[in-house]
Amino acid sequence: MTASSSPRTRRRTSVLVLTFAATCFIHLVAHLAGLDTVATVSQWLLMPLLALALASATSGAPRGRLVRLTLVALGFSWLGDTAPDAVPDDAAFLVLVGFFLVAQVVYVVAFWPYRHASVLSPSQPARRRALALVYLLALIVLVVACAPGAGSLLVPVLVYGATLTLMAALATGVGRLVALGGAVFVVSDSLIALEAFVDGWALPAQGFWVMVTYIAAQWLIVAGVVRAAAADRDGDRVGERVSGRVGDRGSGRRGEPAARRPGTGTGSGSAGGTVGGTVGGERAEAAP
Repeated sequence: MTASSSPRTRRRTSVLVLTFAATCFIHLVAHLAGLDTVATVSQWLLMPLLALALASATSGAPRGRLVRLTLVALGFSWLGDTAPDAVPDDAAFLVLVGFFLVAQVVYVVAFWPYRHASVLSPSQPARRRALALVYLLALIVLVVACAPGAGSLLVPVLVYGATLTLMAALATGVGRLVALGGAVFVVSDSLIALEAFVDGWALPAQGFWVMVTYIAAQWLIVAGVVRAAAADRDGDRVGERVSGRVGDRGSGRRGEPAARRPGTGTGSGSAGGTVGGTVGGERAEAAP
């Protein structure tokens, strides 16, 4: 997972990714074995390692808006993973929801420039736009299932659910990996909500499945962001080369800057960048 051609950067990123994968494995095994202390401590390391891998993979050139905001979202996700352990049990769930709500808002802001390529855009084919209805239907079903047990938390549940759904829909405009990550994030948080608010919900190894889907979601988003950043960077390079050629040729209009001539501006582009990969993932059992 690297957008850089530097061998040193690739090696550093590979080490960070392998460390992240090993920490994921330890965390999952700890969940299944009931090693609560190991599970908690390893959870604290997950998002920092993933953020370091993203920072390393996108080093060597100025980081764009998408990468910077993704790093911020990972930071708030880390606070959602750790802060609940520092507050009384009766406040832990609200603290978790609060920090992850901020993380989802940051993801929404990060993905917003890609909305015209997402399932929310009227310009997309009807078959593709139908996915937005699937997300909406999933949100309605989840809220209906959780509402009887949510009590005074119903409004926060609605706000978080709507924000999460919007994030997942916008993620479809960034790329396939990010879109898949957004969908898996919906699954992960739905498992948390079902355990917290639905009487009789009893998924075997609940914490394990919450963590698998959570880390998979974050990893897919990060891998997709690296790929999108590389594509944007390649597109900018192409635009600069075209601009330079047209500038050398001249436009026939004296005094007109090359950057303003038709067809010569730099764009975000979507030229290919080969990055990404798939590693499993996880998040701690978050129900109170």
